[in-house]
Amino acid sequence: MTTRLASCTCGQLTAQVSGEPVRISICHCLNCQRRSGGPFAQKARFLREQVRLDGRSTEFVLAGDSGARARFHFCPQCGATVWYEPEALPEYIMIPVGAFADPGFPAPTVSVYEERMHGWVVPPPDADHYP
Repeated sequence: MTTRLASCTCGQLTAQVSGEPVRISICHCLNCQRRSGGPFAQKARFLREQVRLDGRSTEFVLAGDSGARARFHFCPQCGATVWYEPEALPEYIMIPVGAFADPGFPAPTVSVYEERMHGWVVPPPDADHYP
């Protein structure tokens, strides 16, 4: 079984996952752009029982473009987000793919809010595409 470790920049806050993600997606909504500091945010969805969390986190609740809320957990020391919990999907934990710092991480299979996508971004052609 695959084991991966996601962490904040300073290493104080971690999320260790066992097994493969249920879903890997990119989101082009404006909140994800602001939150990630990039033209989209990429996240991996794991079942809660696949994830072991360690360290101290600070929580920030954010409503997405759809109105759905999520609880983002970031390191109080370095500020990096390591995981978040969508209120509408309590059985899952989402982890930003960048927190794994793994260039071999699988590609996204879903691309959402593409009407807000930057013109030069090209999602994987075999991904599911949602406006």
